[in-house]
Amino acid sequence: MALDFEGSDVENARAALTVSALNRAVSGLLQRSFPLVRVRGEIANLTRAASGHWYFALKDDQAQARCVMFRARNQLLGWMPRDGDEVEVSAVVSLYEARGEFQLSVESMRRAGQGRLFEEFLKLKARLAAEGLFAGERKRQLPRIPRRVAVVTSMQAAALGDVLTALGRRAPYVGVVIYPVPVQGTGAGAQIAAMLRKVSQRAAIDAIDVVLLVRGGGSIEDLWAFNEETVARAIVACALPVVVGVGHESDVTIADFAADLRAPTPTAAAELVAPMATALLTNVEAQRAALARALRRLLERLHQRIDYVLRLTGAQRLPWKTQAGQLDELRMRSGNALVEALMHARRRVSSRMHRLLVARPNVSAASLRVATLTTARHTAMAARLAHSRTRVENGLAALAHLGPAQVLARGFSIVRNGSGALVSDSTGVEIGQTLEVEFARGSASTRVEGVLP
Repeated sequence: MALDFEGSDVENARAALTVSALNRAVSGLLQRSFPLVRVRGEIANLTRAASGHWYFALKDDQAQARCVMFRARNQLLGWMPRDGDEVEVSAVVSLYEARGEFQLSVESMRRAGQGRLFEEFLKLKARLAAEGLFAGERKRQLPRIPRRVAVVTSMQAAALGDVLTALGRRAPYVGVVIYPVPVQGTGAGAQIAAMLRKVSQRAAIDAIDVVLLVRGGGSIEDLWAFNEETVARAIVACALPVVVGVGHESDVTIADFAADLRAPTPTAAAELVAPMATALLTNVEAQRAALARALRRLLERLHQRIDYVLRLTGAQRLPWKTQAGQLDELRMRSGNALVEALMHARRRVSSRMHRLLVARPNVSAASLRVATLTTARHTAMAARLAHSRTRVENGLAALAHLGPAQVLARGFSIVRNGSGALVSDSTGVEIGQTLEVEFARGSASTRVEGVLP
């Protein structure tokens, strides 16, 4: 970049630049030379300002660079970085003109390579796979028609409502037993493992046939409880088949590999454990119709054999006519008996399905309770956030009131010597010395004419 300066009376001389002009020129040069770069490093000294902007440093073994990620950009990130995270950013190289500091204005960010947590995930997955915990021959078949389903999840999780709604819609004949447990936060993995052991112990008492371990989506940090070794081993040791439905379809955890069956979502997990009631009824009706057809064909073959025997003994027609009449009567009676037996079987199936529908759990009441608890939690969180925001705003106002700008506005000033040091004692001032005086608005240079003790 070539900088043009106004000439002077002295040949080849150039006019002096102001600091702001120099910084502005350097900033423009950097932005034109590096329009958008990708930089990889470790996050350090991450600060989240009240404005929503993030300030941090990217460093490696030999250097570091100051970075800023403005609120409009970091809100699109979808995960929360922390000190020590290896990341890769796309950034504009610039200069913060007010302080003359080189910085990167970050446009986007992603975890560098595999990421620290993902590397731990891969190591644990490889170790447990080597032990055979994920082997296909270890997987257990789900019961075709379960009596009851154990749901292991948080009472506040949206996944619980999804599971109850799905089971109530497609399989009202299935009973549901909820085993509440935290699914996120410190110690959640240990509590999930303990709850799975409890379900295993109570399987016979509670008449449970299959276990659903579910929760909604989130970041890798949010889902980390399902990546803990203790949870994987508890799933494998469970006396019942375990279906895991954690997060969204793209979320994969160690628990998914350890489970007997992995579902992409909590709703899909509920659909996998129990066939639809209408499908069961359709299957029963199809089997009844097939049985009726088979019995009808058998009777037709027997009648045909009887007719064949009658034709072979045509010389004794008169005696056989009486027997043929008896056979026709028996044929009609057997057909009526078959129809009556089929009708009776159909009435029994309809009666049993009616009892199942009457005995189905009150899913709507449970869903209403879950919705009420969720609303109460959101209200409490909103009130707490509002209180915290008010405290922060009051603190910022108090700090601003005590700041130097407010003091200067009341008529005071700040005096510095030629080296920029503050002058607070007249004994450190000499006659003829030049001082810089800073006011609330602007500053001035002054020369000492006299010194008073």
